[in-house]
Amino acid sequence: MPSQPPPPGERANEATRHLPIQEPERHNELAAATVLVSGGRPAHHPGAELTQPLSLNATYIAGGAVDYARSGNPTWDAFEDTLGRLEGGSALVFASGTAAIHAVLDLVPSGGRIGAPRTVYSGTAVALDDLATSGDAEVTRVDIADTPAVLAAIAAGPAPELVWIESPVNPTLEVADVETIAAAAHARGALVAADNTFATPLLARPLTQGADIVAHSVTKYLAGHSDVILGALVTAQNSVHREAGVYESLRAKRSRRGAIAGPAEVWLALRGMRTLHVRLERACANAATLVARLREHPGVMRVRYPGFGAIISIEVGDASRADAVADAVTLWTNATSLGGVESLLERRRRHAAEPVSVPTDLLRLSVGIEDVEDLWADLDRALRPT
Repeated sequence: MPSQPPPPGERANEATRHLPIQEPERHNELAAATVLVSGGRPAHHPGAELTQPLSLNATYIAGGAVDYARSGNPTWDAFEDTLGRLEGGSALVFASGTAAIHAVLDLVPSGGRIGAPRTVYSGTAVALDDLATSGDAEVTRVDIADTPAVLAAIAAGPAPELVWIESPVNPTLEVADVETIAAAAHARGALVAADNTFATPLLARPLTQGADIVAHSVTKYLAGHSDVILGALVTAQNSVHREAGVYESLRAKRSRRGAIAGPAEVWLALRGMRTLHVRLERACANAATLVARLREHPGVMRVRYPGFGAIISIEVGDASRADAVADAVTLWTNATSLGGVESLLERRRRHAAEPVSVPTDLLRLSVGIEDVEDLWADLDRALRPT
């Protein structure tokens, strides 16, 4: 590989790599892997069902806690119990990750100020751009890995209503100092939300670092099988904003806006989440092996990897070459999404909504659980000049 300094994003990753990655070992004396398997189960008694059954009811008899399924469902309860215990908060499942993101942004009053990463998931970027264009919010964008710049942006001008954090950043993989940013945001009265889709609660727990809300695209690692569209939010039980009723407000927005999840999809997501620990362990091990080899590959100009997780981004010289690599693989799949058992890759700037801060030749690799030697053979062949 040509000798050259790493890109700004990779330098930022090196600077923040000392930050502790939260690896929750125990939840009320149970390990995270055990919570994943045991959470959301029916009470144990002779003859009881082992797993939470799928509830397809839309209507409930009057007099109970729920009278209509837009406000509650036993299948939701089982999923939310499990995810909430993992993140250390109170969970709400949504129809999609985008629906969950919009619910958080809707907490910002008209004309309020939002701080957000310069590079961010394209769905979030579009939502922020729409708010800024319409004048419904003032949006300040900054390199989330440049902590002094983030702190300066929070301190400057009117106090922000919301600081949005994505770590690692999609798809350039910078890492944020969540604890420091959250403390500065809270000092100015801001709400802090963190997208934890890439890391999952097995590798990072932003609520323990000061975030008030955690967002997930459940479609990705949590469900893990590329067969559902779902999102989720988890609110901190000890948030400095708890008195403002953040959980209650988000729950009401879910119901009133109709951003509710289908119970069949939630049941599938809970079943998929049972194996998150072993899936992520294998995918991370595969990713670490591939990163070491990609750093030495003559066809790769730059490797972006935060030092953990199963997402890798590489730059290969120009957009046409990146497209050629994506077309040449046969075991890897050229497709949007990530976090499933299968390995996917794509050139992110092929999407019009992708932030222009993403290099045009960047390929995002979502490493799956296949045999790593098979993955490498396919990728190596596609990356070599023809």
